[in-house]
Amino acid sequence: MRVLAVDPGLTRCGVGVVDGLPGRRARLVEVAVVRTPVDAPLAERLLAVSEALELAVARHRPDAVAVERVFSRHDVSTVMGTAQASGVALLAAARAGVPVGLHTPSEVKAAVTGSGRAGKAQVTAMVTRILGLDEAPRPADAADALALALCHLWRGAPAGGA
Repeated sequence: MRVLAVDPGLTRCGVGVVDGLPGRRARLVEVAVVRTPVDAPLAERLLAVSEALELAVARHRPDAVAVERVFSRHDVSTVMGTAQASGVALLAAARAGVPVGLHTPSEVKAAVTGSGRAGKAQVTAMVTRILGLDEAPRPADAADALALALCHLWRGAPAGGA
C-alpha cells in the first residue's frame, strides 16, 4: 500500500510518501516540503500548494492520502492557514479519486512513538529509525508528514474519515 501524507501549512507543507503494509517494514518513497513566500497573496500561496500536491498525487499514484486533522490553536491566523492548506490537500485527493484519512496530531504521535504527547524531536527520531534513514528528515514538517503516512499505514483510515 502506498500512502501520500500531508502535514498542511501555508508557509511549509510537508509531503511524505511511504510504501508498506501492517506488520511489514515501511519504505520511504519521497519526502518534500512545499514552501510559499509569507508575503505572497493568499490565493497564490494556495495555488502553489495545490499544484504541488496534485503533481505529487499524479506522480506517486497513492492508494490513500492521509491529512493531519486541523485542531484548535490559540492563534487564529495559524489555524486558518493550516485549515486552508488542509482543504487543498483534500481537494487534490478527491480530484484524483483517492480515499482520504484524517488523523489527529496525538493519534499520529501515539502510532509512531507510543505516546500521544511526544515532542517533535521524539517523533523525528522514531520516523528516522522506523524508516531506516541515514539522517533525520528536515524540517519538522517533513518528519511529521512521514509520521502521518506511517500512522495511516498501520491504523488505516479512522472511522468517519474525510
